[in-house]
Amino acid sequence: MAGVTDRPFRQLCKKFGAGMAVSEMVTSNSLLYGSQKTLRRANHEGEVDPISVQIAGADPKMMAEAAQFNVDHGAQIIDINMGCPAKKICNVMAGSALLKDEPLVQKILSSVVKSVNVPVTLKIRTGWDTQNRNAIEIAKIAEGIGIKALAIHGRTRACLYMGEAEYDTIAEVKQSVKIPVIANGDITSPEKAKYVLDYTGVDGVMIGRAAQGKPWIFREIDHYLKTGMHLDNPSIDEIKNTTIAHVNELYSFYGENAGLKIARKHISWYTKGLKNSANFRHYMNTIETVDAQIKTIEDYFNFLSIESPYIKYEEEMLVA
Repeated sequence: MAGVTDRPFRQLCKKFGAGMAVSEMVTSNSLLYGSQKTLRRANHEGEVDPISVQIAGADPKMMAEAAQFNVDHGAQIIDINMGCPAKKICNVMAGSALLKDEPLVQKILSSVVKSVNVPVTLKIRTGWDTQNRNAIEIAKIAEGIGIKALAIHGRTRACLYMGEAEYDTIAEVKQSVKIPVIANGDITSPEKAKYVLDYTGVDGVMIGRAAQGKPWIFREIDHYLKTGMHLDNPSIDEIKNTTIAHVNELYSFYGENAGLKIARKHISWYTKGLKNSANFRHYMNTIETVDAQIKTIEDYFNFLSIESPYIKYEEEMLVA
């Protein structure tokens, strides 16, 4: 979720009921010696607690230094990423590539845990490929070293994001350790969240891509788990106001020029499946001023609300 879960997006998700929002992944060497862009990812000013910062890397000493840097800048939880499948991360033996080297995993986890006085959590996948699922072994190593919670994406590194997430390994991990285990992967609805919780016995679920353009998914899941009932879809006005507020936060955080460009993908996600949204998104990508961007958002949602004040997705998008 690098490039998505910046401070404005994390704050928005927490507003809609997320219990915790983890920062964008930052590699340890970039954080210690990086650019203004990298340092911005470590900016948590005004963020609602708990502040969890995600780091990645393959050098135990440098990972410890990165953890210390983040704690000094407000991190209350350090999250180690050993789940990212991206080639640029795996090519430097970080992220999910580390699952192939259990001794190095142990050294990194031990170095980071010893370096800070805040909880350290870990994110992994079920293994390197379908012939090498070693999540249970990694989980036991993590628990023994002092990792406080473990999140597992239900795919191997080789699977990337293809196919369906599998939850059997996650269930086995949950039975193998006593620390909290959090399931991740293909959790896109309140019903799916309940299914995964019941099937695996985990302590919580982690939402990633399903929150893009739908940050209210957190309140929907929370309400369903507590009551067994569905909340109504958000109104057109709520989506409009949420989109505009989010975009304005992006302008403030990145500056107007960069914020305008970054906002485009979020606007696209907010409007996906709505009437005439394809034409709207195409036009949105041609707009070059923040005033015009805001006005176009307002005009589009005002057009939708004339027909109905409630959200209605086009049939073909629901099928897709």
